[in-house]
Amino acid sequence: MVRYVECGIITAAAHDSRAARLAEIGRGLRELVLELRPDAVAMEEAFFGKSVQSALALGEARGVALMIAGEAGLTVAGYSPASVKKAVVGHGRASKEQIAYLVRATLKLRRLPSPDAADALAIAICHARQVRERRSGSRVSS
Repeated sequence: MVRYVECGIITAAAHDSRAARLAEIGRGLRELVLELRPDAVAMEEAFFGKSVQSALALGEARGVALMIAGEAGLTVAGYSPASVKKAVVGHGRASKEQIAYLVRATLKLRRLPSPDAADALAIAICHARQVRERRSGSRVSS
């Protein structure tokens, strides 16, 4: 069963240096890991963005997240955007609105999550379903 625990966005001031923004993201993630004690981390796999600068910034933020997960000894699973959409909506070409709607329904949320929150929650749902499938598959073969 998938259950909503918490969701939020870690932000860093745009006027700060890139290093300061990455440090802020790292601090926020470290606090979350210490507070919530997750079993694993699920992330969207890197994809090519519209601009080189955006792709670089995203890659750096992913690196910080991977470092925090590594420090905590957490396993990290990566999922392509299409596989997340397929796991949540049933096909790999779902719109952001479809994802948000089905995340809301799956987690029984009172309102639609923000687009970023819906994406993060969809990745978590995808991961939970993948883990459940692996466990049920391993029981069948035992």
